[in-house]
Amino acid sequence: MRVALFVTCVNDTLFPATGRATVALLERLGVEIDFPMSQTCCGQMHHNTGYRHQAEPLVRRFAETFRPYDAVVVPSGSCAAMVRDVHPRIARRAAQEGRGALVGPVAAITPLVYELSEFLIDVLGVEDVGAYFPHTVTYHPSCHSLRTLGVGDRPLRLLRAVGGLRLRELPAAEECCGFGGTFALKNPAVSAAMCADKVRHAASTGAEVLCAADNSCLMHIGGALSRQRSGVRVMHLAEILAGTDGPVPARTEGGAG
Repeated sequence: MRVALFVTCVNDTLFPATGRATVALLERLGVEIDFPMSQTCCGQMHHNTGYRHQAEPLVRRFAETFRPYDAVVVPSGSCAAMVRDVHPRIARRAAQEGRGALVGPVAAITPLVYELSEFLIDVLGVEDVGAYFPHTVTYHPSCHSLRTLGVGDRPLRLLRAVGGLRLRELPAAEECCGFGGTFALKNPAVSAAMCADKVRHAASTGAEVLCAADNSCLMHIGGALSRQRSGVRVMHLAEILAGTDGPVPARTEGGAG
């Protein structure tokens, strides 16, 4: 099986440790993973801000770049959702308006795109990935992974199998953290209020670490946790699953909140 990593813009530019952790995890499980250098943005920022025509070349590039592979692993629920849910709609609209034949290439690649927890459980068939992480953790399910991809309890099943990890349930876990991409910029007061609720719930668990599978959410929540000096750190799911020992690494947080 030829497997490729689509690292995503946010991870590549702000959180490269997540990409490295994903590679380390998959290689430990015997997966040979490629990183095609021609990959770029999935077009989510363009599409979500109304520049739908400008997203079309990025949709085309994605389909062309990952065409040789049997599976594409994405350590981001939002970007995986963009590819699987929105790329086909962009392709159909482009065809209706006479701007190239995107429908076929997009239809061929989208079923092969997996969010990380989906790939581990559905493709590799593993829940215990051999990780060790002796810390108390709570899990935030991002909106795209929860509502668009429907990953369900896959991340929780993976976390429960991690050696030494103590998993705490996050109250009101299914509530949005308030980031929502440009939503946090256009509606900062509402976004901050939603994030305050999420931070309060996270602190109530007594967890050392809040985990999610989207660094955009973690950037938003982590910024608020840091400013409040809560003592709660944030980590991407891949970083926990790649761990085998040692303390929780430090992480610089930012973002609106």
